[in-house]
Amino acid sequence: MEKQETGYFEKTEQLVQEYLQNRLLLLKLQGTEKASRLASAMVIFLVVLLLSFLILIFISMMGGYYFADLTGSLFYGFGIVTGIYVILLVIVFALRKKFLDPFIANTVVKILFDKHSEHEQVDTEHAE
Repeated sequence: MEKQETGYFEKTEQLVQEYLQNRLLLLKLQGTEKASRLASAMVIFLVVLLLSFLILIFISMMGGYYFADLTGSLFYGFGIVTGIYVILLVIVFALRKKFLDPFIANTVVKILFDKHSEHEQVDTEHAE
Protein backbone atom coordinates (compact mmCIF):
# COMPACT_ATOMS: atom_id res chain seq x y z
CA MET A 1 0.00 0.00 0.00
CA GLU A 2 2.81 2.37 0.70
CA LYS A 3 4.05 1.92 -2.86
CA GLN A 4 0.67 2.91 -4.26
CA GLU A 5 0.42 5.98 -1.99
CA THR A 6 4.03 6.96 -2.72
CA GLY A 7 3.46 6.51 -6.43
CA TYR A 8 0.28 8.54 -6.22
CA PHE A 9 1.95 11.42 -4.39
CA GLU A 10 4.99 11.33 -6.67
CA LYS A 11 2.71 11.38 -9.70
CA THR A 12 0.67 14.24 -8.23
CA GLU A 13 3.84 16.17 -7.40
CA GLN A 14 5.10 15.63 -10.95
CA LEU A 15 1.76 16.84 -12.38
CA VAL A 16 1.81 19.92 -10.16
CA GLN A 17 5.38 20.72 -11.26
CA GLU A 18 4.44 20.28 -14.91
CA TYR A 19 1.39 22.49 -14.40
CA LEU A 20 3.49 25.20 -12.76
CA GLN A 21 6.10 25.01 -15.52
CA ASN A 22 3.40 25.23 -18.19
CA ARG A 23 1.73 28.11 -16.39
CA LEU A 24 5.06 29.95 -16.11
CA LEU A 25 5.71 29.37 -19.81
CA LEU A 26 2.23 30.71 -20.62
CA LEU A 27 2.87 33.83 -18.54
CA LYS A 28 6.20 34.36 -20.31
CA LEU A 29 4.56 33.98 -23.71
CA GLN A 30 1.75 36.37 -22.79
CA GLY A 31 4.29 38.89 -21.51
CA THR A 32 6.32 38.56 -24.69
CA GLU A 33 3.18 39.04 -26.79
CA LYS A 34 2.21 42.17 -24.89
CA ALA A 35 5.75 43.57 -25.06
CA SER A 36 5.89 42.95 -28.81
CA ARG A 37 2.49 44.60 -29.32
CA LEU A 38 3.65 47.61 -27.30
CA ALA A 39 6.92 47.78 -29.27
CA SER A 40 5.08 47.55 -32.59
CA ALA A 41 2.67 50.30 -31.52
CA MET A 42 5.65 52.48 -30.60
CA VAL A 43 7.38 51.83 -33.94
CA ILE A 44 4.19 52.62 -35.87
CA PHE A 45 3.76 55.78 -33.80
CA LEU A 46 7.35 56.84 -34.54
CA VAL A 47 6.95 56.22 -38.29
CA VAL A 48 3.71 58.22 -38.37
CA LEU A 49 5.37 60.93 -36.29
CA LEU A 50 8.35 61.12 -38.67
CA LEU A 51 6.15 61.32 -41.76
CA SER A 52 3.93 63.92 -40.10
CA PHE A 53 7.01 65.92 -39.17
CA LEU A 54 8.26 65.89 -42.76
CA ILE A 55 4.84 66.97 -44.05
CA LEU A 56 4.73 69.70 -41.42
CA ILE A 57 8.15 71.00 -42.47
CA PHE A 58 7.11 71.30 -46.11
CA ILE A 59 3.76 72.88 -45.24
CA SER A 60 5.63 75.32 -42.97
CA MET A 61 7.98 76.28 -45.78
CA MET A 62 5.03 76.78 -48.11
CA GLY A 63 3.30 78.90 -45.46
CA GLY A 64 6.45 80.89 -44.84
CA TYR A 65 6.83 81.72 -48.51
CA TYR A 66 3.10 82.47 -48.79
CA PHE A 67 3.21 84.93 -45.89
CA ALA A 68 6.49 86.34 -47.25
CA ASP A 69 4.74 87.00 -50.53
CA LEU A 70 1.86 88.71 -48.70
CA THR A 71 4.10 90.84 -46.47
CA GLY A 72 6.92 91.40 -48.97
CA SER A 73 9.54 90.13 -46.50
CA LEU A 74 10.94 86.63 -45.88
CA PHE A 75 11.65 87.63 -42.29
CA TYR A 76 8.02 88.53 -41.56
CA GLY A 77 6.64 85.59 -43.56
CA PHE A 78 8.60 82.97 -41.67
CA GLY A 79 8.14 84.95 -38.46
CA ILE A 80 4.36 84.54 -38.80
CA VAL A 81 4.74 80.77 -39.22
CA THR A 82 7.05 80.67 -36.19
CA GLY A 83 4.51 82.65 -34.18
CA ILE A 84 1.80 80.13 -35.08
CA TYR A 85 4.03 77.30 -33.83
CA VAL A 86 4.78 79.13 -30.59
CA ILE A 87 1.04 79.59 -29.98
CA LEU A 88 0.41 75.88 -30.73
CA LEU A 89 3.25 74.89 -28.38
CA VAL A 90 1.77 76.95 -25.55
CA ILE A 91 -1.68 75.41 -26.15
CA VAL A 92 -0.29 71.85 -26.20
CA PHE A 93 1.81 72.51 -23.10
CA ALA A 94 -1.20 73.93 -21.25
CA LEU A 95 -3.52 71.04 -22.18
CA ARG A 96 -1.06 68.13 -21.99
CA LYS A 97 -2.11 66.93 -18.53
CA LYS A 98 -5.78 67.03 -19.40
CA PHE A 99 -5.67 65.32 -22.80
CA LEU A 100 -2.23 64.05 -23.84
CA ASP A 101 -1.09 62.27 -20.67
CA PRO A 102 -4.36 60.30 -20.19
CA PHE A 103 -4.40 59.34 -23.88
CA ILE A 104 -0.87 57.91 -23.73
CA ALA A 105 -1.48 56.16 -20.40
CA ASN A 106 -4.76 54.64 -21.60
CA THR A 107 -3.16 53.41 -24.81
CA VAL A 108 -0.33 51.67 -22.96
CA VAL A 109 -2.73 50.13 -20.41
CA LYS A 110 -5.04 48.95 -23.19
CA ILE A 111 -2.14 47.22 -24.94
CA LEU A 112 -0.83 45.62 -21.75
CA PHE A 113 -4.18 44.47 -20.38
CA ASP A 114 -6.05 43.73 -23.61
CA LYS A 115 -7.83 40.37 -23.38
CA HIS A 116 -8.12 39.58 -27.07
CA SER A 117 -5.56 36.80 -26.91
CA GLU A 118 -6.85 33.29 -27.63
CA HIS A 119 -5.02 31.85 -24.62
CA GLU A 120 -6.53 34.35 -22.20
CA GLN A 121 -10.03 33.70 -23.55
CA VAL A 122 -9.58 29.96 -23.15
CA ASP A 123 -8.37 30.46 -19.56
CA THR A 124 -11.35 32.62 -18.65
CA GLU A 125 -13.76 30.10 -20.18
CA HIS A 126 -12.29 27.28 -18.08
CA ALA A 127 -12.39 29.42 -14.94
CA GLU A 128 -16.16 29.76 -15.19
